[in-house]
Amino acid sequence: MAAPKEAPEWRPFGRRFLTDPTRLFQHNAWDNVEWSEEQEASARSKVQENSSQLLPQDKQEEYEVNAKRYWDDFYKIHENGFFKDRHWLFTEFPELAPNRNPSQNGDSVHEFSNKEESNNEGLGSCENGHCSLETRAENQLNLIKSTPKICAEELATQKYSELNQSDGDYPGSSASYRILEVGCGAGNTVFPILQTNNDPGLFIYCCDFSTTAVDLVQNNAEYDSSRCFAFVHDLCNDQSPFPMPDESLDVVILIFVLSAILPEKMQSIVNRLSRLLKPGGMILLRDYGRYDLAQLRFKKGQCLSDNFYVRGDGTRVYFFTQDELEDLFTTAGLEKIQNLVDRRLQVNRGKQMTMYRVWIQCKYRKPATPQL
Repeated sequence: MAAPKEAPEWRPFGRRFLTDPTRLFQHNAWDNVEWSEEQEASARSKVQENSSQLLPQDKQEEYEVNAKRYWDDFYKIHENGFFKDRHWLFTEFPELAPNRNPSQNGDSVHEFSNKEESNNEGLGSCENGHCSLETRAENQLNLIKSTPKICAEELATQKYSELNQSDGDYPGSSASYRILEVGCGAGNTVFPILQTNNDPGLFIYCCDFSTTAVDLVQNNAEYDSSRCFAFVHDLCNDQSPFPMPDESLDVVILIFVLSAILPEKMQSIVNRLSRLLKPGGMILLRDYGRYDLAQLRFKKGQCLSDNFYVRGDGTRVYFFTQDELEDLFTTAGLEKIQNLVDRRLQVNRGKQMTMYRVWIQCKYRKPATPQL
């Protein structure tokens, strides 16, 4: 009788490990790839080189003032075709799925799905500094082009007016589980949640800086105003209202969003979002990590400040460390559930290319009882 095989070592984010270099191109992605000292030093050198020349202050101010226009232009060009639907959400963030377990702890991390298996065209592709993370889903959501566009700003103003006029009556007020996605884009997170989670008590809010992006969400065939409310919101404007009161949300989602904001404004934004959480509510984040492929591909003259860059289309991106995110969330009074680095080797088998991605995934919870 053959000896029983040893169980493979369990590690966060995935279970596909590259132990034999000759098998590199057998799969589209490898998990938890260890970097050598030489690779780390090379990445550090590239960042020192591409950040050695900062943009003049007047140009930096121009990108800040016109940030909304740049993102509007991005979504006018790409509509819902650039970022792919995030069906991996439910393995990484089970709090979003049906039969969720609110007591889920940071040690219980599901594997990141290797869903790229059937199609790797465009894997890791970059355009104007945007590096796509997911491959093309087989069933992309269809945008209804013929539907007259709703003016997101007017709709938001109307809803906020209703909130002020009727105390306690706001969109989703009768829901038992409320989620807010900040920076919803064209809905690549919102719609997979609505499709997967049929909890009748679920209500999802989603907002974006870009009016064009919110229009795309509202005009999508999957948009259901009885379960979802999309609105335009400027996170950097402290006076910009939310449609829900403080301490009303169970989950706030930040997927590749915080990195697009001026670093000096990040803390005040995290503070505002933490106030929206119920005691025990959580912020779920996934964003760019230091030395990600996208950071190394920037050229000299695109750096705004340390680890903060402007893409060719005018949008901006920051590359975090775990400690930076820890400081942002704990300063806002939240407690760490998870703060992990995902180092992933993506492979384009057609082009025989390798791409090293670095992402950070976090879960931070509002204490159930106020901290003294």
